[in-house]
Amino acid sequence: MSNKRELTRAEIVRQRRNERATKEMTQIAQQATKPMVKVTSRTPTIPMNIYSPTKQKQKRRFNLSLGLPEMHFPKPKIALPNFRINANWRITSFVIALILGSALYFLLTLPYFYVPQATVLGNNRITREEINAVSGVVGSSIFTVQSDEVQKNILMNYPELLSAEVNVYLPNHVYVTVTERVPVILWQQNGGYTWIDSTGVAFRPRGIAENLMFVNAIDTPPTGIAVDNQPTPYMQKDLVDAITLLSSVKPVDATLTFSLTDGLHWQDSRGWTAAFGTSAHDMPLKIRVYQSLVDSLIASRKTPIYINVIHPDAPFYRMAETTETEE
Repeated sequence: MSNKRELTRAEIVRQRRNERATKEMTQIAQQATKPMVKVTSRTPTIPMNIYSPTKQKQKRRFNLSLGLPEMHFPKPKIALPNFRINANWRITSFVIALILGSALYFLLTLPYFYVPQATVLGNNRITREEINAVSGVVGSSIFTVQSDEVQKNILMNYPELLSAEVNVYLPNHVYVTVTERVPVILWQQNGGYTWIDSTGVAFRPRGIAENLMFVNAIDTPPTGIAVDNQPTPYMQKDLVDAITLLSSVKPVDATLTFSLTDGLHWQDSRGWTAAFGTSAHDMPLKIRVYQSLVDSLIASRKTPIYINVIHPDAPFYRMAETTETEE
């Protein structure tokens, strides 16, 4: 019987693995003892002067043995952009600033950009010369004309204008489109008179206006509420509406009068004064009450000297022969 023990399968695998590793190490040792192949660079080299003050550091060359067939690895050449600051940037900036300054100077001083006069559109009573005189654009550079300022100057000097639109165009054109107020009332007070439009703004009469409602004022009416960029109304709009309603029903031969005591009133040719106040919201009711009261007095053959319907829920009249009031 043999004493030699048979190897197990695992031992046989380990033995084969050791033999393969020993063989590979032998091959690597044999290849390492072979003379090395010189690696040459394809990039031409420039001879450097060893005595130059700007001597560069000599590049080192590495030979790598990997146990593989001969392979050459050329060194990658990466060229980075050279960012250099222009030393003449101050001169360049000065030249640019000089050019821009010269252009601005010529734009502000050349006569080609000066406004000779504004073109006025929509005016009827106000002349073009009057609007140009207060606009402030005549002889100015087109680059200094401010539309808002021109509009404000025009409206402040001429309250008879309802609106003014200003448009500026190169090289030297300014267009002003105006809308004039339409007068509805001829207001006479203290020997003078003025026109008043539907919003209560008073302005100087110009030319001829037809179908105006005439009012003879004894006192100055309460002023209206001012609106942005608009003149302060001479009277409240409620009073203007009341005048409009009464003018359509008053007798033809009667004159509509205003006072702080009776408001709007007139002297009737039949011998009495009719007072209606200043409120317009209940003016139709006041007119109906007044007509009913007059019809009742005429039917009863009474001739009062004063009829008051300022408060339509409590009207009264006054007779000549007594100071007592009757409903």
